[in-house]
Amino acid sequence: MVHILPPLNPCQTYCPLITAPQPRTDIISTVEFNHTGELLATGDKGGRVVIFQREQESKNQVHRRGEYNVYSTFQSHEPEFDYLKSLEIEEKINKIRWLPQQNAAYFLLSTNDKTVKLWKVSERDKRPEGYNLKDEEGRLRDPATITTLRVPVLRPMDLMVEATPRRVFANAHTYHINSISVNSDYETYMSADDLRINLWNFEITNQSFNIVDIKPANMEELTEVITAAEFHPHHCNTFVYSSSKGTIRLCDMRASALCDRHTKFFEEPEDPSNRSFFSEIISSISDVKFSHSGRYIMTRDYLTVKVWDLNMENRPIETYQVHDYLRSKLCSLYENDCIFDKFECVWNGSDSVIMTGSYNNFFRMFDRNTKRDVTLEASRENSKPRAILKPRKVCVGGKRRKDEISVDSLDFSKKILHTAWHPSENIIAVAATNNLYIFQDKVN
Repeated sequence: MVHILPPLNPCQTYCPLITAPQPRTDIISTVEFNHTGELLATGDKGGRVVIFQREQESKNQVHRRGEYNVYSTFQSHEPEFDYLKSLEIEEKINKIRWLPQQNAAYFLLSTNDKTVKLWKVSERDKRPEGYNLKDEEGRLRDPATITTLRVPVLRPMDLMVEATPRRVFANAHTYHINSISVNSDYETYMSADDLRINLWNFEITNQSFNIVDIKPANMEELTEVITAAEFHPHHCNTFVYSSSKGTIRLCDMRASALCDRHTKFFEEPEDPSNRSFFSEIISSISDVKFSHSGRYIMTRDYLTVKVWDLNMENRPIETYQVHDYLRSKLCSLYENDCIFDKFECVWNGSDSVIMTGSYNNFFRMFDRNTKRDVTLEASRENSKPRAILKPRKVCVGGKRRKDEISVDSLDFSKKILHTAWHPSENIIAVAATNNLYIFQDKVN
């Protein structure tokens, strides 16, 4: 069995497979593996989607353990302007979600603030030749010159990967879309914004069903917003959504068409002794994820990752401190707006390890079985191909050791908000600003 987290020798954990730098303006905004892990998609603030494909292992090059190389790049969204509201709609890709592969083509959903698109990514290595009514350049021929009947044939050509939009789901959200989630029936998906969640059918683009609406009649009475939403991995009628108040609601679509009344309500009572001016801000949930088994829910707030059992609503069964050393820095983090950063969290394939990002290009891993944790750094300086990532430690106060970094030296402009984990192997993808790092566990 491969150990994800270090036992006694923490230096032998992950080695980088590839570092894929992008132009400084192309800040990565989402990362997602497909269901097999053979493809990895990233979206950026420029509205582009870049897909990486895992190379097949070569007997001649054993050390190249399935590296990821660029497979396709396409422009998913363009900047738009809402003339009715005089608002710019930026092209930034907020989320990407893959559909399970049914044939030779791949399908994925991508969304910006307002519009969700269904893309088909397919390969073409043959082209038709020998048309009767067209010449080789595609121009129509004079019917009078056609004296024989030809049977068109397919000729080999260089492999070309095409991305074509198959559906465009627009005009259903007044507020910014923060989540999309594909249902386990693979016929529907949902999109969530600050106040509403809509249910879509993949075949119908001009109509969606509103399944959650928390908008008050008087907007001055608004106390919370929806921050994330996801379908259950196995039960197509069940989904969860989180709020800026740190609560999670589990809803069952069998109960009613409009799921304003939740089935379960998950909330941890606040400790009055820890109450501060920033309590409400740091308790806001930035991400919610079902475990692959469907038994647990993982949530990420500003300082912690929590794991909830679906059968216990009053408190989480596990709480992991991501960067508790920042608790004394909340005032400065509020002033530079970092306190509003939205970190994501992911499970490994067996739900035994969870991963999330932090500042200074650090990312954290927590082993749920051994209770061990590790802090690693994704940077071009210490992430040369085949190199070993060394655990990092943050010194809060007192005497700093040689291998530690002071909390005052952390770079808050370098942050890892988006991460992804291969569905079955110990391969992770980490987006650090405009660089994508792919690591895998070390093989002796």
